[in-house]
Amino acid sequence: MIKAERSHLLVSAGTHPGMRGKNNEDQYSVAAFQLNEKNDAPVVFAILADGIGGHMAGEVAAEIAVNVISEAVAESDGSKPLEVMESSIMEASRAIFAQSNSTSEKKGMGTTCVCVWVIGERLFTASVGDSRIYLLRKNKISQLNIDHTWVQEGVDAGALTLEQARDHPNANIIRRYLGSSKSFEVDFRLRTHPEEKDANAVKNQGTRLQTGDRLLLCSDGLSDMIEDADILKLFKSPKLDDAVPALIDLANENGGKDNITLITLEVPDSKGDSVWQRKTKSNWLYVGIGGALLLGLALMAYFGWNFLQGSPTLTPTATDFPNPSPSVPVGTELEFDFQPITTEFPQATSTALPLGSPSATYTAWPTDTPSAPDSTSTETP
Repeated sequence: MIKAERSHLLVSAGTHPGMRGKNNEDQYSVAAFQLNEKNDAPVVFAILADGIGGHMAGEVAAEIAVNVISEAVAESDGSKPLEVMESSIMEASRAIFAQSNSTSEKKGMGTTCVCVWVIGERLFTASVGDSRIYLLRKNKISQLNIDHTWVQEGVDAGALTLEQARDHPNANIIRRYLGSSKSFEVDFRLRTHPEEKDANAVKNQGTRLQTGDRLLLCSDGLSDMIEDADILKLFKSPKLDDAVPALIDLANENGGKDNITLITLEVPDSKGDSVWQRKTKSNWLYVGIGGALLLGLALMAYFGWNFLQGSPTLTPTATDFPNPSPSVPVGTELEFDFQPITTEFPQATSTALPLGSPSATYTAWPTDTPSAPDSTSTETP
């Protein structure tokens, strides 16, 4: 693929070490491409890794994952996204495991990983661990991937309810992570509804995104601190750049127990504009029209009532009324039948934070350079 300076998706991201004075061990990256010189189909690849393990080593594992996987994606031709993500994730896991055995300080380090690869309007995902991918569509939010945790296995087996799982002492025990000495599978399940069978969920890879769809990649520092319903309320903000700090602030207000990192993507309209901002403008227009109609009905009722009372003399007086307020299967070759939309990316900026910094750093997007390390994860491999 060929690296591009413009993206066909709207992108915003942010990270914060949380409120416990931890080093930020989250890493993330977003990069834009076109497929090749003959095919200018637009591509966006986003990856988020939440490091775990020894002191000052979690961010090393997360950085290895982001670099290895991002490089493999960039060097691919985009025709086999699932194969590329699977092979690069396993390669990153082996590299992390090798480094974890090199020094005592890095012993046991590892990382979660979630990837979103959008080719044109087709969505491909991969996940390992408990970082999440959400889809916001038509005022509803859905978690697309599945947590690889002890409590999720309990929920799937019917031994735990969702409420019990959320506050369970083993809530942060991860069953799969990069850098593990045990073999694991990269998860390609992409659930469109909670009860969907695994086989059908895998077949959803390559599903077509719709105009206005929003995707959220986040570490458990966000999802552990905020209920999905509250994520939905803030994620519906007209501007992604407003949603990102609002979500981080709420996670911190609720305790900020871990690093908080998120990447947001939106499919714009044909002009490259946010559909959610357009909806807000339309809502104000409807409010204005509705107000004018109500005012008109009130006037008609008023004068009609006076007429029916039979007043002998009506002396009309001019009254100024205020104007209303504006208110696929692995290896499948991809086909493209769309017109790419381009949106210029801002220049990448560093997301480094001093240890224990109380304020978040927000970036419109980092290019394929991962964010600087900031805090320590509490996950237990």
